[in-house]
Amino acid sequence: MTLALFLSVLIISILAGLPVAFALLLAAMVLMLHLDLFSADVLAQSLINGVDSFPLLAVPFFLVAGEVMSQGGLSTRIVKLAMTLVGHRQGGLGYVAIVTSVLLAGLSGSAVADAAALVSILYPMMLKSGYPGARSLGLLAAGGIIAPVIPPSLPLIIIGVAGNISIAKLFLGGIAPGLMMGAALMVVWSMMMRNETVETTPKASASERLQALREGIWALLLPIIIIGGIRFGIFTPTEAAVVAAVYAIVVSALIYRELSLRSFFDILVSSARSTAMVMFLVGAAMVAAWLITVAQLPQQLAELLGPLVDHPRLLMAVIMIIVLLVGMVMDLSPTILILVPLFMPIVKLAGIDPVYFGLLFVINTSIGLITPPVGTVLNVVCGVGKKPMSAVVGGTMPFVIAYLVLLALFIAFPALITVPMRFFAG
Repeated sequence: MTLALFLSVLIISILAGLPVAFALLLAAMVLMLHLDLFSADVLAQSLINGVDSFPLLAVPFFLVAGEVMSQGGLSTRIVKLAMTLVGHRQGGLGYVAIVTSVLLAGLSGSAVADAAALVSILYPMMLKSGYPGARSLGLLAAGGIIAPVIPPSLPLIIIGVAGNISIAKLFLGGIAPGLMMGAALMVVWSMMMRNETVETTPKASASERLQALREGIWALLLPIIIIGGIRFGIFTPTEAAVVAAVYAIVVSALIYRELSLRSFFDILVSSARSTAMVMFLVGAAMVAAWLITVAQLPQQLAELLGPLVDHPRLLMAVIMIIVLLVGMVMDLSPTILILVPLFMPIVKLAGIDPVYFGLLFVINTSIGLITPPVGTVLNVVCGVGKKPMSAVVGGTMPFVIAYLVLLALFIAFPALITVPMRFFAG
């Protein structure tokens, strides 16, 4: 009864057009009234305590770092480097997009930012070379959603806070599945382009590749610094965000000289707005999470899924199906903040590694970013590429299927994630 009441109020509020943060607060208030616990003071205090978290300090700094990289010349140099490496192959611009997606994912951590950058830079080049428009946008969208999986990643920080999971382990564990996602895109793209005739760029000479590497080396050093620093205990993920922001600013302003004071001010304003939205959403979700615990909703859910506790793989499959369906109609961060507190107790009861669960959850919700009807990244790609969603959806489907197959493999064979995770963690 309590679980149904909470979910009903939440779903109806969202369908009525209420922002997710306010819908969460409304559902929490209804739950408080139902439990005869309503107190405005407690509600306000819980909202403030929800964002009083040291790991969440990483959010504004990673947002600043990502914006600076996009506007400070790091993204364009990554594209140029990828172009010299794989641009000459059949369907080469597609491979450039995939390689760039993986490299940018290690810089920004934002699927929307990466997808927008990829479309604005590569899509006109792909059209000019004779690539199918919808298929090209589908690939660029699919490449963009690698960003939430490979560190530094804002969704990994959010799920770490929501599920009380080690963010450092999530960061190190996200490397291998992110690279596998890139490999899956390459396999699908090679099959799609086998019989296509498109223009290819001349093969870059060794000197041209070396020059592109020299220009892009400052951008490539950033993920190495972040991962290396976390891996060897030099700094925490939160401190890594500060390092990333300072490094990006220094490189963009002093080395590449493409960051002006005006653009930096605009970046700070944009990042502050994004941070405010994320923090309010997190705070509202933490209020709901506290009441979910008080109302013993996880126990009610455990009763429903109880028969699957002794079958961890089957339990994970059922949870991932639920998450996939929710992710198709809700954005990534709200899905994490609403469902993770519900599922985490039963996941622990089944003996499933929380880091493994967190990574699969983020991969799953990332797929929802390129599926209709919501598909945040899909909408961004359609907007920047000036194509209707109905045309682009068909172009994304082969890549969505590839990601779902990969997700199924991760569920069936957890070692695909856990073994590389232990390797990177040492």
